[in-house]
Amino acid sequence: MASFYNRNWFRVLLHPPGLLCPSNTRPVHVTACCHKVQAGRYRISPKGDKPLTYEMANPPHFIAHRKSWNSWNTCMNILQCPAVKEFVTNLEGGLRSADTAIEDIFIRKFMTGTWHSLFVSEVIIKRQHNMIRIAGIIRQAISPRKMYFLLGYCEELLSYWLQCPVKLELQTVADKKDVVFKYI
Repeated sequence: MASFYNRNWFRVLLHPPGLLCPSNTRPVHVTACCHKVQAGRYRISPKGDKPLTYEMANPPHFIAHRKSWNSWNTCMNILQCPAVKEFVTNLEGGLRSADTAIEDIFIRKFMTGTWHSLFVSEVIIKRQHNMIRIAGIIRQAISPRKMYFLLGYCEELLSYWLQCPVKLELQTVADKKDVVFKYI
């Protein structure tokens, strides 16, 4: 036993003599596999009266099967800015992917703040060439005059801030219950 300790003196320093493992084995820690996926799912209410829209009712793994993405980007990778001498794109591997994500967050916060408690669906952002189209469903809780003012207000400010034309494509519904897909 003493010759074993002389050859493996580093193991003696790391492990007490009673806990040495044979050199041909490795300790493996195994835990139970837990396939608990909760992100993007809504809890069932005790009374079953929680309304869900179609998009909320489908879990995230159904994106591109039963539901769509909230941000669409169809910008071409061949657009080139002559002043900067670099490709201006926000596709995967492009130079503007981080800027696009920040702009999308800003657009969503600006729209939900401006149209306070009027959106009954998600804000959908579609980028095509140098134009940004913003779509959504809103309630008819304000007068048409205020609605047209807010349309122009949002289009003008977002066009100025983002330095590209912005078009709002909003649909209206009479009541919030008109977009309910199911109750859970």
